[in-house]
Amino acid sequence: MPDAAPTVSLRTSEHAQLAELAIVRRSGLIESRHFGSLVALDPAGLPIIELGQPDAVILPRSTVKPLQALGCLTAGAPLAGPELAIAAGSHTGEDEHVRLVRELLARAGVDESALGCPVDRPEDEATFERMLRAGEGRSRVRMNCSGKHAAMLLAAATNGWPTEGYLDPAHPLQQHIRDTMAELTGVPVAHDAIDGCGAPLFGTSVRGIARAFGRLVQAGAGTAPREVADAMREHPYYVGGSGHQNTTLMETVPGALAKGGAEGVIGVAAADGTAVAMKIVDGSPRATTLIALRVLEALGTPITDARSLVDLPVLGGGAPVGAIELGADLTAALERLA
Repeated sequence: MPDAAPTVSLRTSEHAQLAELAIVRRSGLIESRHFGSLVALDPAGLPIIELGQPDAVILPRSTVKPLQALGCLTAGAPLAGPELAIAAGSHTGEDEHVRLVRELLARAGVDESALGCPVDRPEDEATFERMLRAGEGRSRVRMNCSGKHAAMLLAAATNGWPTEGYLDPAHPLQQHIRDTMAELTGVPVAHDAIDGCGAPLFGTSVRGIARAFGRLVQAGAGTAPREVADAMREHPYYVGGSGHQNTTLMETVPGALAKGGAEGVIGVAAADGTAVAMKIVDGSPRATTLIALRVLEALGTPITDARSLVDLPVLGGGAPVGAIELGADLTAALERLA
């Protein structure tokens, strides 16, 4: 194995302890700046880039759905292929997603009323507009986390655990997911919270997310972690949906694994196990996919077919007047690696 690349570490002021990861330039002026923490790990899990506070406790939001799906799988839930992908995803609420979620619920012996996620509209605009025209209201099954919730219900039912109260942090399934997440991230759970969908949310770190994604990709064939990674990469439509950035990334970067979450969190791993994770402190996700892909590109992953995810224009009157670009601290870190 070749020698690991030298680690590039960079901090901003002692007060901020965060790095400028992206900027928004409009008509020649920097209009906005996105600060945060980022880590890139080589396939052995050694750091290549460390920016901001990669070991600070963060709430990973939906970025750790692959780990929650892994917990359901290792708890005995019979999940495979698209079912496992939607358990690990944040779907856009299209009809095919709903069909699959309903199948999982039927196998668990429950109906949609058992879902503990909130009532919501589909994120897919075409589906939402069609529903409005038809007078169809919002529902739990259209909510982007319903696949994860259906998988949790199936895991509970498979084990004879109560399906009522499946979101209680003390429920055996949630305790198993907690342990699974700590094991794969290599980070003890540092904070307990409740996610937007109502599920228990376990605090970790940016480094822990990157480590977990690298381990998912590099897990041995036939193992449960590899099953999750393969299901997501082979069925990316169920991880997101039509036009979703996670879906497009996995469709256009061979072998890549990607999962973003709310509040500016994302984890991405290349086919060789090189992994990038970040947390944008202002909570905006608009630059996270761009940043992750630019870092992976600098570390040797071809992203030629993913140009639509990295060439992000800023519009004025419908025409490009600027772009979202890498921030000064991240640019400096990448230049040090060149």
